[in-house]
Amino acid sequence: MIYRSLFPRDFLSELERLQSEIRQNLDFSPSIRGISRGGFPAINVGSTPKSVEIYAFAPGVDPASIDVQLEKGVLTVAGERRSVLPPPEAKATAHIDERFSGRFRRVVTLPDDIDANSVAARYRDGVLHISIQRRAAAEPRRITVQ
Repeated sequence: MIYRSLFPRDFLSELERLQSEIRQNLDFSPSIRGISRGGFPAINVGSTPKSVEIYAFAPGVDPASIDVQLEKGVLTVAGERRSVLPPPEAKATAHIDERFSGRFRRVVTLPDDIDANSVAARYRDGVLHISIQRRAAAEPRRITVQ
């Protein structure tokens, strides 16, 4: 059970929060494709024989503020998610603020066989779906033996 106080006077709660933040910043699993956690938006990348599919999970982001670029086999998804907290002049206090807000940027290196001229991007229900077709010459074909 995680104990969290709404008021910062609780020393143990503050210590737990700090420990959690340190753990999140240090606990990552590097791989050949980069760091696997901690980025916003969270992404899934997969492929089929005919396309590469990228899903970026970005709820609360205005689709007009998302910039998708593909250059030299590198896909970049950038944008900004606005804060939902009251402005400082409202003199309101946020006791817990775990929602990411601010500018973001994710970069994905793509395989060499993609067709940069056939890219489609759709944003629906907080999910950005980018589909990039593979070149026809790159598709595997069966060769009959005589």
